[in-house]
Amino acid sequence: MRKHSPRLALAAFLPFLTAACGTPPAPGSSSPSPPPATTSSPAATASGPVAGVDRAAQAYVDAVNAGDLDALVASFAPDAEIIDVSRSIQGHDAIRQWAGNEVIGGTLRVLSIAERRADGQKLLVHWAPGGSGGWRAHYDFTIGGGRIVKADLQYA
Repeated sequence: MRKHSPRLALAAFLPFLTAACGTPPAPGSSSPSPPPATTSSPAATASGPVAGVDRAAQAYVDAVNAGDLDALVASFAPDAEIIDVSRSIQGHDAIRQWAGNEVIGGTLRVLSIAERRADGQKLLVHWAPGGSGGWRAHYDFTIGGGRIVKADLQYA
């Protein structure tokens, strides 16, 4: 039986990964891959906004869907941090670069509020990077001074 090279397997997988996520992982990266794309369900196709979403979190959602990079960055405090699965992105410059490369061009729908706290809320969302069917995720926003100070983005 012929053995297949791990590099060959990775090379064959990269075009799929790029299409699904928008950005290939760095060589040697251990970033987990996204869950399989979700299919339509009543919650995922429900129309209209979810009542009670914090203004700063809603500003982020609206900016993503409008493709407005400036508004997306403005929804965060200047020294805010984003945890994107296992990566830390901190400050407006890094957030602008991350969002420009990986977020703008996708669609984001709030499905429900999973948790409410005095300093923010965790949302169940459907995130679909450009050209993909997307998947469900939990976006946990910590809010301070009317802006996002921390966003923890994890697969649901």
